[in-house]
Amino acid sequence: MPVNRNALIRYKTIDTCLRNRRRKWTIEDLIEKVSEALYEYEGIAKGISRRTIQADIQLMRSNKLGYNAPIIIKEKKYYTYEDGEYSITNIPLNEQDLGRMNEAVAMLKQFKGFSHFSALNEVVQKLEDHVYAASHSTESVIDFEKNDMLRGLNYLDLIYNAIVQKQAVDITYQSFKAIRAETVRFHGWWLKEFKNRWFVVGVKDMQPDLILTFALDRIQDVSIADKHKYKEPTVSAASFYKDVIGVTVSKNLRAQNIKLLFNKLNAPYVETKPLHHSQTVLERRNDGVLFNIKVQINYELEKEILGFGDGVEVISPDYLRKRIRKRVEFCIENYNRSDSST
Repeated sequence: MPVNRNALIRYKTIDTCLRNRRRKWTIEDLIEKVSEALYEYEGIAKGISRRTIQADIQLMRSNKLGYNAPIIIKEKKYYTYEDGEYSITNIPLNEQDLGRMNEAVAMLKQFKGFSHFSALNEVVQKLEDHVYAASHSTESVIDFEKNDMLRGLNYLDLIYNAIVQKQAVDITYQSFKAIRAETVRFHGWWLKEFKNRWFVVGVKDMQPDLILTFALDRIQDVSIADKHKYKEPTVSAASFYKDVIGVTVSKNLRAQNIKLLFNKLNAPYVETKPLHHSQTVLERRNDGVLFNIKVQINYELEKEILGFGDGVEVISPDYLRKRIRKRVEFCIENYNRSDSST
């Protein structure tokens, strides 16, 4: 039975009153306390009816919410708990509740690294402890992809807040190809995650027309550029990544049709988890399924294709087919060289 917020406030208020055995509680007393609670928490000033409180008490007594509250009336007037130790907050969780709470904890923990969600940290910890104590050895059935050892996660919070507050930042960055690090004034537009790596996307102060992508694991330092005018985004993330797989976007390349033949073993996986939103089935053949995606040819696309090994063949364009074949040939050469050295 779904319970709304106002009803929960009423039940908890009634529970708090009945647990206080130093006072005798009439129905009028309960109405007054519940009305005060609704005004304090929800700003509801019209009060609550006698019928509503009586219905709440009957519901708390029943098993519809799992309370089975031992509420009795003494002297035909005063409400109390027959069991002085009872409280609706002490009801043990069932297995279904524990399962849902475990998944909620696992999901909330994915926001680790953002102080914007730091207010949740204590709540998540308490929830996790409560679930563990209640279930003893219960484990989550969801295992999220994560890499807590990834460098640069400590900059997530600062960059996130800079973007939200529209502040430029000074980033000290060294790409894998660079000999030394360079410090640039950067205007971050959004954060993007791909393959469990985080990237900040935006423009340099002196090159506002060139959208750049910086991997957080290559950042050496970040600081807020105080009193420096922020350059607003000129494009949305959705439109910027519309024609690519991954994070590498080129303004000089157009999306083109890529025909990929997946064998019978791999085709079902690609069909149920498309490589790109543009993916369509062109032909179902005896040796597999021919798919088409319309994207830019970039590093991530090539890695995706190579990741399927012998399960995929690039049919067109010819440039990409030759490039993948060349990389496969290099791979074979590496293995041949390794075999001869052993």
